[in-house]
Amino acid sequence: MKIEVWSDFVCPFCYIGKRRLEKALEQFEDRNEVELIFRSYQLDPDAERNSEDHLYDVLAKKYGMTREKAKEMSDQVAMQAKEEGLVFNFDTSIRTNTADAHRLAHFAYEQGKGLEVTERLLKAYFTDSLHIGDRGTLSKLAAEAGVDKEEAEELLSSDRFKDIVEKDQQEGMTLGVKGVPFFVFERKYAVSGAQPTHVFLDVLQKVKEEASVDISTEQEVSDNDCSDGTCNV
Repeated sequence: MKIEVWSDFVCPFCYIGKRRLEKALEQFEDRNEVELIFRSYQLDPDAERNSEDHLYDVLAKKYGMTREKAKEMSDQVAMQAKEEGLVFNFDTSIRTNTADAHRLAHFAYEQGKGLEVTERLLKAYFTDSLHIGDRGTLSKLAAEAGVDKEEAEELLSSDRFKDIVEKDQQEGMTLGVKGVPFFVFERKYAVSGAQPTHVFLDVLQKVKEEASVDISTEQEVSDNDCSDGTCNV
């Protein structure tokens, strides 16, 4: 079974959804037959590499609220993350462009380390408050995840996989992705947002049984996803 996940490294629900899917897979008897692939979907392709805007200020401006309210909303997301065993440090997160991070992830898949690099990049942004738009930081993170550091540096100094990142984004739009995370099972069923673990497990079982139910219609509306550069909290 092939599961593709359209995701961005600065989307909190992408990390939460990833962990919930993983928990569902732990309970799925055919988990060893599942191929999990993360696809690129930049929430803000035009974001600056070195942005001085803080997350709370961006949220406040987008939703027409105070900075304090934006922080409160983010704290609520952090509590959801905590329930999944994740630590989110929004106060010190560094906003950036994720194009290079996505290129690195594609390179890592080529090296057989795609899932390891994906996890490390998410943790780097949300937990460690590292600058995942900085190429020096990215090469170090790649090495920590098992990718050769010099090869990662060479990759990042080029434009390799730029076209693949753009292709993923376009393909996601074609499939109806309006926010991330967006999970596609066997190119037959789709689940939008960081749904509860039991929902993912139910979908896994239905896909296994080749059920005729269109899961995408069941889970089409979700507040637990990200779109337009920020997240619906």
